[in-house]
Amino acid sequence: MNSAVEENKSKKQQVRSMFNNIAHRYDFLNHFLSAGIDFHWRRKAIRLLGKKHPKSILDVATGTGDLAIEARKIEPEKIIGIDIAEDMLQIGRAKLIEKKLDHLIVLETGDSENLRFNDHSFDAVMVAFGVRNFEDLKKGLSEMYRVLNNGGQVLILEFSKPRKFPVKHLYNFYFKFILPALGRIISGDASAYTYLPESVGKFPDGKDFLAILRDIGFTNTQHIPLTFGIASIYWGQKAT
Repeated sequence: MNSAVEENKSKKQQVRSMFNNIAHRYDFLNHFLSAGIDFHWRRKAIRLLGKKHPKSILDVATGTGDLAIEARKIEPEKIIGIDIAEDMLQIGRAKLIEKKLDHLIVLETGDSENLRFNDHSFDAVMVAFGVRNFEDLKKGLSEMYRVLNNGGQVLILEFSKPRKFPVKHLYNFYFKFILPALGRIISGDASAYTYLPESVGKFPDGKDFLAILRDIGFTNTQHIPLTFGIASIYWGQKAT
């Protein structure tokens, strides 16, 4: 941990504090700093999930609920979103009321690595831009596996590291210099958008992440790169 993480706090405590601090500008920054392409990524992920017609969905690290809101399009019977940052959830709940979706989607405070749900509770578990923030990645993924029904699907949307020139170099420059500066100016939080490129850089993406999913027990794993490898969709299934 470095300047983006306070030494006297665990990663989980730091992440909670950081996202609570930027909650008021989080949605705007997401869409602005990605030039709106994050909408496309979520739509593509949910279209993929919809092929399996899940009736019950858990959205882990839901933030302000954007992925859960997108998931309504595949007509599940219930969606529960959890997050450790209560300020993010409050904004998400207001969005649900505005969109008249609060009867379908419930957002609640919860720890991704200690889920309150029983075994075999959901047809699908999904995460958007959250697994790299887990304090214990394997524990969080194991919890997701545990609460899935047999044959259930896991879908993870996460930033990844482009490998090819010139996208790799442009991406690295933007992530290291432009994004932190803009994020600091707009959100007023210097650490949040320094933490973002650091956390992406440390995340075991691509084949390395698929290996972790298989180690947890997921089968039929897939990796779908998005937008020249800037982000990725990961897919897996709990054995029947």
